Amino acid sequence: MSIFTPTNQIRLTNVAVVRMKKGGKRFEIACYKNKVMSWRSGAEKDLDEVLQTNTVFVNVSKGQVAKKDDLSSAFSTDDVTEVCKQILAKGELQVSDKERQSQLEQMFRDIATIVAEKCVNPETKRPYTVILIERAMKDIHFSVKANKSTKQQALEVIKQLKQSIQIQRAHMRLRFVLPAKDGKRLKQKLRPLIKTVENEEFDDQLEMVCLIDPGCFRDIDELIRCETKGKGTLEVLSLKDVEEGDEKLE
Repeated sequence: MSIFTPTNQIRLTNVAVVRMKKGGKRFEIACYKNKVMSWRSGAEKDLDEVLQTNTVFVNVSKGQVAKKDDLSSAFSTDDVTEVCKQILAKGELQVSDKERQSQLEQMFRDIATIVAEKCVNPETKRPYTVILIERAMKDIHFSVKANKSTKQQALEVIKQLKQSIQIQRAHMRLRFVLPAKDGKRLKQKLRPLIKTVENEEFDDQLEMVCLIDPGCFRDIDELIRCETKGKGTLEVLSLKDVEEGDEKLE
């Protein structure tokens, strides 16, 4: 980044521009490519990782910085960080056709990954692979919407896929039994993969009944097998439905 005189001109390269028209004026912010959608989906929470510079522009390509009076008039605040957040949330991302296609393909994969992590085949009580979900999404001709979050679209996909494949949004209820010498150490490693512990007994061995997101099953299975050298056991007890009214994906 180079700074030129006059001081309200800043030159930026390799930039993704988000634009918003408000109060009859145009405002733009300069972001890192691929970070805008991560912010909008909630995957990225650090604003500094998204913005190339904490500045509001009238025109990014010309390096023209917006005046504080114009910010106050349009956004009712001259707090640059707050204005950047508003533009990031509601502005229009300026991308080329090639970039837009690449972005949509990445969102398609992200949506399939979320669905695979949250859903199971109710007959086998096992998760689907991401590749199988992607294939099923193509079969129903699912169209990605660039202005909606991947989590919102994953919920829509689950509803639509129910018409074509056996799929259910659910938590898996597991029971695992670990040797005492591995129990305490493994328990710490398993904690981040568990949603809810329903029952836990630690005597000569650790026995735990818990709920997990289906996407964590393979990691838990591999962890127990490798860390206990085959002496631990893992059993799928049942599936616990996630209420249809719950419109959030955590």
